[in-house]
Amino acid sequence: MSSAGYRKLALALPGAEEDSHFGNPDFRVRGKIFAGFNDKGMAYLKLLPEQQHMLVAAAPAVIAPIPGAWGKKGWTLVNQDLADIDLLKSVLLMAWKNVAPKSLQK
Repeated sequence: MSSAGYRKLALALPGAEEDSHFGNPDFRVRGKIFAGFNDKGMAYLKLLPEQQHMLVAAAPAVIAPIPGAWGKKGWTLVNQDLADIDLLKSVLLMAWKNVAPKSLQK
C-alpha cells in the first residue's frame, strides 16, 4: 500500500491527527502517537508486546519489531509494500485502541 493510502486509513480513525516525529509523518490521538511511516516503505505502530509477538508469528515476512529497546516495548514495523489492506486496517485499529481514550473508543 502506498503511503497516501496508509495515511488515509490512519486519519479515518476517530480523533486521529497527523504530525511528525524525527522528520517522519506520524498519527496521534489526543497527542499520543499510535502510528507513522518513513520514506522507505515502512510503517510503524504502537502495539502491546503480546500483540506484536502474535503478529510477527503470523506474518514474519511483513511484520517485525523495531530493533532495540523500542521494539521490546511493542513498537512494530510493517512493510507497506507486502501488507494487504485488511492487515493494515487491523493493525492501525489495534494501535489506535492502545492509545485512544476510552471515550473515543465507544
